[in-house]
Amino acid sequence: MVLLAAAVCTKAGKAIVSRQFVEMTRTRVEGLLAAFPKLMGMGKQHTFVETESVRYVYQPLEKLYMVLVTTKNSNILEDLETLRLFSRVIPEYCRVLEEGEISDHCFDLIFAFDEIVALGYRENVNLAQIRTFTEMDSHEEKVFRAVRETQEREAKAEMRRKAKELQQIRRDAERSGKKVPAFGGFGSAGMSSMSSGSIITDTIIEPEKPKMGPVPVRPTGSSKALKLGARGKEVDNFVDKLRGEGETIMSSTGKMPSLASNVLPPPVNVESVHMRVEEKISLTCGRDGGLQNMELLGMITLRVTDDKVGRIRLMVNNYDKKGVQLQTHPNVDKKLFTSDSVIGLKNPEKSFPLNNDVGVLKWRLQSTDEALIPLTINCWPSESATGCDVNIEYELQEESLELNDVVIAIPIPSGVGAPVVGDVDGEYKHDSRRNVLEWSLPVIDAKNKSGSLEFSVAGQPNDFFPVNVSFVSIRNYCDIQVAKVTHVEGDAPVKFSLETSFLVDKYEIL
Repeated sequence: MVLLAAAVCTKAGKAIVSRQFVEMTRTRVEGLLAAFPKLMGMGKQHTFVETESVRYVYQPLEKLYMVLVTTKNSNILEDLETLRLFSRVIPEYCRVLEEGEISDHCFDLIFAFDEIVALGYRENVNLAQIRTFTEMDSHEEKVFRAVRETQEREAKAEMRRKAKELQQIRRDAERSGKKVPAFGGFGSAGMSSMSSGSIITDTIIEPEKPKMGPVPVRPTGSSKALKLGARGKEVDNFVDKLRGEGETIMSSTGKMPSLASNVLPPPVNVESVHMRVEEKISLTCGRDGGLQNMELLGMITLRVTDDKVGRIRLMVNNYDKKGVQLQTHPNVDKKLFTSDSVIGLKNPEKSFPLNNDVGVLKWRLQSTDEALIPLTINCWPSESATGCDVNIEYELQEESLELNDVVIAIPIPSGVGAPVVGDVDGEYKHDSRRNVLEWSLPVIDAKNKSGSLEFSVAGQPNDFFPVNVSFVSIRNYCDIQVAKVTHVEGDAPVKFSLETSFLVDKYEIL
């Protein structure tokens, strides 16, 4: 068998994608394909036609043709077997057999065609092997990644150890009454103008974020109270090495981005007093109903950038009726918060730290009550003669929420091609590489609180679980908000900015 070319063309002979396996000019390929429709007799059911020089072996694909151009002395049985394999490969990459979809995945198809035929001769491969070859899964790459991750973990551990050494040196300097060098944190240059009595101790907690050691900053001036000498240079070299390996290092006045900043637009106007109200949910449901576990973690983070508004209090409105557990920071006056829902420091003479994110209040909600599920997902796969008919629907139970960029990911069995989608609210996308059908909805709110998706595909009911859900929201689940900010003295109002986010850590239906 000598296969000259494989092509997907329209019924008029226009080539959409073509792969030549021997030396041929583009003009010759286009001429052969343009002549192909004229050679087919009307009303005949043949799967091949011949000319004086070549043979066309073809198979209809709805409005298109899958065509193999071979020499006349090739084995027709082998040609037909190869044609069937080519026809099975196309649905693996194309959701619908249309010209636009074929053009969008032309390179994926060409790579797959190259695995079937080499230099005009059929390779001994099946569909599963083609999928494996095109995915290019490499054991050596996995080993390299594992070694690299181990090196990164060791580097982070070394960085934390160095940070602890610097903190111990600072504490020793404080106990001995010497000048504290600026290693970042609350003792950095941004706080150097404040008296020692107005600096909050190191027990101030920060929101949960990746642990990173502070970058040592060489103190300016000619102070001789404490000099680290070669040790400070060693730490600088270590940090530079980490930066060279792609590690993100936070400077003494830097701000670690929150998870919400990656998925939500930043606030337009940020005042000198800025707060973030962040919530993350982790939820697991059973496919037959029942909430196995739901945990929600929330936090109010305060950032002050002007020392004139450092001595402030936050008035919190807590309208939550779900039974959340609240916890204030150790330096916050707990009695004041319990009696008046006001967040203020135990020592009103002290100020909140400048240019640092400080977690002042956090809450936690854990429950197995189905009534608390914000968005219910119901997936019904039912077996049919051709595989499975799947009906999946959602319903917003917490109508005060507005969920944006919702993606419901349903696994699809491997090697069965693209699902046939019927009715759908929103948009869908079949990712053949990850074997996932992604159902996307831009907004789910009280006006669009329910919707459904129906599709058919070969498989068993268990193949379509777990279903995973992701979304973002600018409204929090627990009704806890900062209503007002005032000065400690005089209760004069302070202008502040606020950003709210509700994110998914894990949301799955098993």
